[in-house]
Amino acid sequence: MKLPAARIDSFLRRPDDGVRAALFYGGDAGLVRERAAQLLRSVVGDGDDPFRTATFSAQEIGKDGARLADEMAAQSLLGGRRALRVRGAGDGLTAALKAALDQPGADNLAIIEADELAPRSSLRKLCETASDAVAIPCYPPDSDAIARLVRDLLAEAKIAIDRDAEDYLASALAGDRGLVRREVEKLIAYAGDRGRVDLAAAEASAGDSAERTLDDAVLAAADGNLRDADRALEKLFAEGMSPVAVLRAAQRHFGRLHLVASRVAAGDDPDTALSALRPPVFFRTKPRMRRQLDRWRHDRLADALERLVDTEAECKRTGMPANVLCSRALLQIANLARRR
Repeated sequence: MKLPAARIDSFLRRPDDGVRAALFYGGDAGLVRERAAQLLRSVVGDGDDPFRTATFSAQEIGKDGARLADEMAAQSLLGGRRALRVRGAGDGLTAALKAALDQPGADNLAIIEADELAPRSSLRKLCETASDAVAIPCYPPDSDAIARLVRDLLAEAKIAIDRDAEDYLASALAGDRGLVRREVEKLIAYAGDRGRVDLAAAEASAGDSAERTLDDAVLAAADGNLRDADRALEKLFAEGMSPVAVLRAAQRHFGRLHLVASRVAAGDDPDTALSALRPPVFFRTKPRMRRQLDRWRHDRLADALERLVDTEAECKRTGMPANVLCSRALLQIANLARRR
């Protein structure tokens, strides 16, 4: 079944007894791992009980098609529900999972972790349509969600944050929740007993992440800087960043540029239109976006957005490497920017 977004948190805390498989998929690898781990704890507790837990790679299941069904039917020697964690899943797991769900057995739960899966994915379709399985999407957070997560994590540690520091982190920590959590842990240690994070502290703690942020590639493409865009993309992909996450970050940026350009075309002053954006543009990025407005015509921004959306669809429905498609799209957009 498709689990509504409003039910995800409650399901992770107390999974339905009738659910025997939970698929976590999407471009936010950190959120996939985080939610899978939370569900695992809800089923077996915090302990690492070898009688109630087992972890496999999708490749291991692929070598022995009956193994998943056998594990899901096995009883725990000491009682209690078992949880089976399958990592790196894709459509190659579909047949084994369907066979496991079709046979009667114990109420064990398969927790399946996957990357981005297209709507036509057989594994995703199986978990969305089966009555005893759920599919839970995990997508990269937008800047508003990052800002809320940063505030919540710092509040738990009884540390406040200045607004300009929050804006900086929301733009610098794009990617996935795992990255955000790691950087906030550094911030908490950096803030120490002062109990407050200001802009200088945010830059000092998260500066390395800011250098490899998605914005590096996106802003360079919008500037028409082919070399910097290419270098940033190479770094992002080398660090495991999802190409779909890069494309969505580019869609957000060009969508905001398109909105400002529309307001300017309607008679607004460019600086006023930029200042009206929500969430606000980080003050150090604002001059760069202002120059990009001079570089891009309204119709070309619409073309760039269409190209980014089409490329995301290509990543999901074709067999071409997603990082190649993503790089091609951003470099083509950089070329568009150079034509003014």
